[in-house]
Amino acid sequence: MSFKGAKLLLFLGPHLLVILRDQKAGIPFPGHWDFPGGGREGDETPQACALRETYEEVGLILPESRIHYSRRYPRPDGATWFFAAEIGARCVEDIKFGDEGQGWDLMTPEDYIAHPLGIPRFKVRLQDYLQSGRRAAEI
Repeated sequence: MSFKGAKLLLFLGPHLLVILRDQKAGIPFPGHWDFPGGGREGDETPQACALRETYEEVGLILPESRIHYSRRYPRPDGATWFFAAEIGARCVEDIKFGDEGQGWDLMTPEDYIAHPLGIPRFKVRLQDYLQSGRRAAEI
């Protein structure tokens, strides 16, 4: 299965974990709010990519069984995947921010969609998820 990368909509209770991208020239959407995830390494699966990146970026280890939503998005430069998972609000204490980005925060989905520094195509992907009706009962 060919793909470029994967992102995870990670809910801690009713809030999404978001990461403020570095303010560097040459990266897409510098200084914008992003979701955990990134580029594929080797022959990993889309799920493994999203979960590895989540661990690297915020120190959270999630089993694949926590993922309850997935969707592939074709793009001219390679397909990407979006996943959603929840781990409960109490897990905020376990976050250990990595070395990519300026920091992290929690935001409601509605706040992300309305935020001027939300990544536009990720706002659309989040809306796709919300409209799918696949939100877990815990949220």
